[in-house]
Amino acid sequence: FEEIFGGGGRSDPTGPRRGSDLRYDLEITFEEAVLGTEKEISVSKLESCEGCSGTGAEEGSKMRQCTTCGGRGQVVTSRGIFSVAQTCPRCDGAGRMTDKPCRKCEDAGRREKASKIKLRVPAGVDTGVRLRRAGEGEGGLRGGPSGDLHVVLHVRPHDVFQRDGDDLICEVPIS
Repeated sequence: FEEIFGGGGRSDPTGPRRGSDLRYDLEITFEEAVLGTEKEISVSKLESCEGCSGTGAEEGSKMRQCTTCGGRGQVVTSRGIFSVAQTCPRCDGAGRMTDKPCRKCEDAGRREKASKIKLRVPAGVDTGVRLRRAGEGEGGLRGGPSGDLHVVLHVRPHDVFQRDGDDLICEVPIS
């Protein structure tokens, strides 16, 4: 809505921006949920480019005003009586561009990487529990902090036991 109607946006579109949060769904066994476990998960995400330290520019390059938005960071389109302001697609709202983009990330400041993350699942978790790993989401733009990784657990049902809150139930025939 902010892109369409304006207002409430970032105060400095050229400054650093926090990376996006990511969601990862993890299926675990009933026993792992009861006893707790450690898992290693593989997550593909955007991380800051090591070639340019997230700036998107080669070392020694200069910044110039974006020709699409004229340095405003937004493109305004008029349709009849309505005017719609959108984030500039060329400079991604920064209002400026580099004259020598980074060769590794092509001016994006981030590159996709697969990383392995060790995750400790505490004992007693149930389906729907969300584990948060701060700073393990996507890398920020222009040197901003990384987002968070939210791991949502899904517990496979057990053949013998069923769960009722924190209680385990087992039906046994009695003669």
